[in-house]
Amino acid sequence: MTPASIPLLHDGPSDGPVLLLAHGAGAPMDSGFMTGMAGLLAGFDIHVVRFEFAYMRARRADGKRRPPTRMPGLIEEFRQVISRFPESEVFIGGKSMGGRVASMIAADPQDGDDIAGLVCLGYPFHPPGKPDSLRTQHLPAITCPTLIVQGERDPFGNTDDVPAYDLPANMRVFWSAFGNHDLAPPKKSGLTAHDNWSAAAAAIAGFIGENT
Repeated sequence: MTPASIPLLHDGPSDGPVLLLAHGAGAPMDSGFMTGMAGLLAGFDIHVVRFEFAYMRARRADGKRRPPTRMPGLIEEFRQVISRFPESEVFIGGKSMGGRVASMIAADPQDGDDIAGLVCLGYPFHPPGKPDSLRTQHLPAITCPTLIVQGERDPFGNTDDVPAYDLPANMRVFWSAFGNHDLAPPKKSGLTAHDNWSAAAAAIAGFIGENT
């Protein structure tokens, strides 16, 4: 499939700053989380562009669940989408795995200079229950402005372990109150998923505004 044939979903004004968002490992680009966040970000005049990796497009076509493509393949697919915006200095990011793929691109010297910034929604710092299996080795190589929006209770990295990581100075973490991997809080917190998603969207909009 050529870059131009990868389906895209657009939200927000076409002349706004561009944020390319990739989905997580198990849910498509039009999941409730992805759709909700895209709509909220569009309200801040951000041009949000969503796409799906090939394995997820195949699942959409035949209904069969399949694991994600290996990381090099995912990186190449994301690069193909970036190539469709040659006249724009784009922000890249995604949900969980999608954010990790974007971070790999931002850490690569051949791509980093062309990236305006990185936005990770629920970064998978480690697999749940395996805090020693860190996915942080490449993060110090990222030189562009970076915002990680993380739930305080995220099993992939929470307030008990992430603050101890030696993250680079250009990498900011916005904590979603009581949030899980989808940033949603428990009912007893008095907050709703929409509350946390709205706060996250405002933080992302502020971050993008500071770096455009």
